[in-house]
Amino acid sequence: MQLTARPFTLELAEPFVISRGSDTEAEVVQVAIAHDGQVGYGEGAPDDRYGESCHSALEFLAAAQPLLGDDPFALETIGRRLSTQPGQMAARCAIDGALHDLIGKLCGRPVWRLLGLDASAPPTSYTISIDSLEGTADRARRAASYHALKIKVGGPGDLERVRAVRREAPNSLIRVDANEAWSVEFTRDVCPELVALDVELLEQPLHSDDADGYRELHAAGLPIPIVLDESCHTLPDVGRAAGLADGVNIKLTKSGGIREAHRMIHAARSLDLLVMLGCMNESSLGIAQAAQLAPLVDVVDLDGHLLNRNDAFQGLELRDGAVLPSALPGLGVTPLEPWP
Repeated sequence: MQLTARPFTLELAEPFVISRGSDTEAEVVQVAIAHDGQVGYGEGAPDDRYGESCHSALEFLAAAQPLLGDDPFALETIGRRLSTQPGQMAARCAIDGALHDLIGKLCGRPVWRLLGLDASAPPTSYTISIDSLEGTADRARRAASYHALKIKVGGPGDLERVRAVRREAPNSLIRVDANEAWSVEFTRDVCPELVALDVELLEQPLHSDDADGYRELHAAGLPIPIVLDESCHTLPDVGRAAGLADGVNIKLTKSGGIREAHRMIHAARSLDLLVMLGCMNESSLGIAQAAQLAPLVDVVDLDGHLLNRNDAFQGLELRDGAVLPSALPGLGVTPLEPWP
């Protein structure tokens, strides 16, 4: 198998603002793996929150080339070889996505069919970034047609911004994501207000290091489910989450790809955890990888490609608010321009 990798810069349609900072563009790494006349594509989104960058991902991918071997179906063996190289989950995700795409093309079947699934999915949420009260209302007004909205919080006036979204989108589900910015006390105090605003869930209110804080909130029996994102990366984290929160947000670029995320979903189900499937700022290629697993989860947050001005791939469908992969073999997306 021959691996080719490149960085790709996504231009965001609007500033993407969360509690940790603001971005107007996002860099992803994309991989093409050629074998037996077919090419499989995959993508990962490195995040400096986890000590990753496009540079470090590309270094990992260069070192991974001799570890792939000649059999794209040998996913476990390839995974063991790659485990000798530490970290870089986004790069692993790109390889995993490319291998699944390649296998699907070699078999002539979409990945979701190879996984025994169908192409259905819950509707995705659409992200409302941190903004002024007026800016938040405007963003919500323009996004009110989406089945669900996810509000980024962690700044002044959080509750007022949630109220503004509810006014502008009275029929949408609302999810709130604090990205680790709240305290135990503030979370406990604000939850009744969020319930009154019919907020469906609260994502990562406390820092990922604050396990004691999450235990305290969990024991208090808050009236709204808490879902862990930054606290949950790979399979072992799912087991730990069971005593800390009500659900987990699984992102392929954190877990290392479809294979690990699939394991995590079933583990979370066995622990009676709510399962959310999320994303970073990604192109249609990265979102297509996650979309293969969407029928298995409760909550879908796969809007990364909807937030961009540009894209490198095409083939995903947005139908009745749900992001759906096509029936084409593999991941079901194709590059907009020939590559490699």
